[in-house]
Amino acid sequence: MADLRTILAGIRSPNPFWLASAPPTDKEYNVRRAFQAGWGGVVWKTLGEDPPVVNVSSRYGAVSYNGTRMAGLNNIELISDRPLATNLAEIRSVKRDYPDRAVVVSLMVPCQEESWKAILPLVEDTGADGIELNFGCPHGMSERNMGSAVGQVPEYVEMVTRWCKQYTRMPVIVKLTPNITNILAPARAARRGGADAVSLINTIQSIVGVDLDAMAPMPVVGGQGTHGGYCGPAVKPIALRMLGDVARDPEMAGLPISGIGGISSWRDAAEFLAMGATGLQVCTAAMHYGFKIVEDMIDGLSNWMDEKGYAALDDLRGQALPRYVHWNQLNLKFRTIASIDQDACIKCGLCHIACEDTSHQAIAKIRSGDERRYEVIDEECVGCNLCAHVCPVDDCITMMPQPVDGVQTWAEHPNNPTRGQMADAG
Repeated sequence: MADLRTILAGIRSPNPFWLASAPPTDKEYNVRRAFQAGWGGVVWKTLGEDPPVVNVSSRYGAVSYNGTRMAGLNNIELISDRPLATNLAEIRSVKRDYPDRAVVVSLMVPCQEESWKAILPLVEDTGADGIELNFGCPHGMSERNMGSAVGQVPEYVEMVTRWCKQYTRMPVIVKLTPNITNILAPARAARRGGADAVSLINTIQSIVGVDLDAMAPMPVVGGQGTHGGYCGPAVKPIALRMLGDVARDPEMAGLPISGIGGISSWRDAAEFLAMGATGLQVCTAAMHYGFKIVEDMIDGLSNWMDEKGYAALDDLRGQALPRYVHWNQLNLKFRTIASIDQDACIKCGLCHIACEDTSHQAIAKIRSGDERRYEVIDEECVGCNLCAHVCPVDDCITMMPQPVDGVQTWAEHPNNPTRGQMADAG
């Protein structure tokens, strides 16, 4: 079987699947159950100073779509509401009994050097493998000038990271907020501060819906609501893009990345690894299906790697990055044309309607007596593949690559104004 052993920032685990800092890692009982199920590591739910915060009820809102429950999950929960000493004692106990698993502790304290200097030795004394700096929480804590209020300011990210590297021997992982225009700014700041790794993405600011009876955002707390942090399968596309941006950035070369955001299956895991992740963190899928979901993730990833000939995670990691390019590097001469499998077609007409009303009028509706069929007009098809996406039958509509005569990028195109300006200037 493929070797799934992982080393992230010097932290070893038997597989890349860690539970993210969240309710599933709130206490010893949960973490022990997770390790018994096979998880390779955990990031303990974020600890702060005493007295602990007070959380609210209710805490979660969800988006269900087209029969899929919890396609997206919103939470307004804060960091751990349990005493710091209780958490530290439980971390020490777990790490003692599971020395082969990764136990990383998420931290968030006020943006003051003395606050970080005080908590770091307490965590180090537990035997934990590392710390993760929570610079991403987008609600509640950000109003207290913590969480994403720090993560959105690169200078603060660099400053706090430096403090932590100064006052602890443990590896420092910096968790990045997606609630920012350019993810590279805080990522580069973390590296300048000496971070041993970064993790991304944290949750996205969101309101998942409005209760039209209470007339308040959901989840409703005593007749009121607030924005929360959005996670789950719905955020995976955003996470993959930000992961890819960080992984391919020359200034971030060689820095390990813990990928987070909507990982629910072995296929999701493989995609994150292919885009440059060193390790993986999972939350919503575990909350939805329980800890044993990791068994399917481990088996699925291992079997797929065996089929593809990847002996270890290093063989897979970053394989997609060379082909993740800027738009202006794409080949403008490449062309595909839709092809409809008439035997598989159920004659629903969705492809025709979508193309006729909103695209390029490239699918004809043909009637012969009482029968109808849909055929692609090759010369009108631009290969947008909308029809393939709306078709309810898998593989009924496929996109057929056409012969390509060379390569032309936007930079080489004669209609590129930048190219013309450069020619005129030169």
